[in-house]
Amino acid sequence: MRRYLRVVVLCVACGFCSLLYAFSQLAVSLEEGAGGGGGKPQAAVASWLAGGGRGAVRGAGPAAHPGGSDRYSLKIQPVEKMHLAVVACGERLEETMTMLKSAIIFSIKPLQFHIFAEDQLHHSFKGRLDDWSFLQTFNYTLYPITFPSENAAEWKKLFKPCASQRLFLPLILKEVDSLLYVDTDILFLRPIDDIWSLLKKFNSTQIAAMAPEHEEPRIGWYNRFARHPYYGKTGVNSGVMLMNMTRMRRKYFKNDMTTVRLQWGDILMPLLKKYKLNITWGDQDLLNIMFFHNPESLFVFPCQWNYRPDHCIYGSNCQEAEEEGIFILHGNRGVYHDDKQPAFRAVYEALRNCSFEDDNIRSLLKPLELELQKTVHTYCGKIYKIFIKQLAKSVRDRYARSPKEK
Repeated sequence: MRRYLRVVVLCVACGFCSLLYAFSQLAVSLEEGAGGGGGKPQAAVASWLAGGGRGAVRGAGPAAHPGGSDRYSLKIQPVEKMHLAVVACGERLEETMTMLKSAIIFSIKPLQFHIFAEDQLHHSFKGRLDDWSFLQTFNYTLYPITFPSENAAEWKKLFKPCASQRLFLPLILKEVDSLLYVDTDILFLRPIDDIWSLLKKFNSTQIAAMAPEHEEPRIGWYNRFARHPYYGKTGVNSGVMLMNMTRMRRKYFKNDMTTVRLQWGDILMPLLKKYKLNITWGDQDLLNIMFFHNPESLFVFPCQWNYRPDHCIYGSNCQEAEEEGIFILHGNRGVYHDDKQPAFRAVYEALRNCSFEDDNIRSLLKPLELELQKTVHTYCGKIYKIFIKQLAKSVRDRYARSPKEK
């Protein structure tokens, strides 16, 4: 009997070993059939590579494998996209397109544009952006202007038409983790990659980054005139706002309306109702109030990341820009379109007229410097070299990169 049991056990053991060997051989054959990469298909490198850079109303399809196969190697990693949002209403098409062009020219990683615009502007945006599809470096999505239905009229007329749309970006773009919001009158003089990298400098409590409204309190607006709380000594300017929107959606904010902390989607309307008679700059004022009560949530970056006429019209007061040049130019007060600050207008016109051809970009600097030299009769023009210092470096770096990085 014992001898019989030993035979049975031996047979079972042999059968089990044979089964293991068969499965191992099957695994090897599957791995070889997948080109050695093995495993399940990975996400496409980036949709901007497949779609020729062309954006659609709701994005583009998956990227094709470079070899024409539908198999993907595990070594291929998804390329990180930088998300840039802008809100355009009224006569802001040309200004917005110039901003987007400056973003594309110098940036290294691919860009995803989120463009919120009035319906009558969508056709023009689509036509202009599709003409740039040969660049294969960006994608875009067009959105209508959208506010909560019960208070839409009130939000739309706050400060400037559609300006308060930015407050609702964390609630609309629910699948986007991080985002750089900019006003239409922004010009990038260095790669967006560099301000995007500031997200990694956030500590565990910080959810957004902005620059101070003023460097010099004697000319500050908030500290002299505001009738509401504001962040820090001079407030912050929301024309360039870097956001970790995942954290923004999760956070419960301290406030002066209730002892209960409120989430982003719940705090906006109560803030507007309480302060609407006391705010001058609309949504920017609401952000200042919010970060006054939650100062630990804000990362403050230097003025060179949001350089405005206030930094030079009464004399230079942005030391970082004097040392390293302007990183992001913000032409508020309409200075790109009048003669009050010709140094700002000269940079805007140079980038507006610049094409994406290499020779055109290379030859951008000399004519611009000549134009800036004509502005030395103004305070901003007297320090015109800070307008091209970083721009010149960005042009050099662009052509120092390998073709694959451009």
